[in-house]
Amino acid sequence: RQGEGVVEVQVMELQDEEYVKSAYIETASGNKVSRQSVLCGSQNIVLNGKTILQSECIVRGDLANIRVGRQCVIKKRTVLRPPFKKFSKGVAFFPLVIGDNVMIEEGTIINAASIGSYVHVGKDCVIGRRSLLKDCCKIEHGTVLPPETIVPPFAHFAGNPGRQIGELPESMQDIMTDMTRSFYQHFIPEPTKK
Repeated sequence: RQGEGVVEVQVMELQDEEYVKSAYIETASGNKVSRQSVLCGSQNIVLNGKTILQSECIVRGDLANIRVGRQCVIKKRTVLRPPFKKFSKGVAFFPLVIGDNVMIEEGTIINAASIGSYVHVGKDCVIGRRSLLKDCCKIEHGTVLPPETIVPPFAHFAGNPGRQIGELPESMQDIMTDMTRSFYQHFIPEPTKK
């Protein structure tokens, strides 16, 4: 039957989320980074603009380069850690690359080699080392992807271990662009008290 296995994605109008202006550093390119996050090796971390990094995140740029695209949202208690590979003479870390318009929900651990653009990763997920998340895919809340998992474009994954449960609509790029742009526009400093 036509349409079987296709997931409908809804975008709701977001409410304003206010933050204390002094709790965030805003860069010239519009990045908003919480002062309560830990950025190790900040010289190796690139945020390409209009990206939000909320509180209690850990970004391990001390292990290898981390590059995050434009208009991404990385929510509270997320860990971004470059993937590693064991060799007979030790361990090597490889860069972590995240595309544009990516939403990573709270409490997720990312150890992937790369995450494409227009990707939605749910809450409390574990993305195994050297996994590849292609463009326009979605990972449900609580999913655990084993190491070296490849998530194809427009795939919908869930479970522990994570497996494909459906496909996403072709409009996923527009949906994620709208979702991340809207989140950024509604993420505003709380009014100053007079």
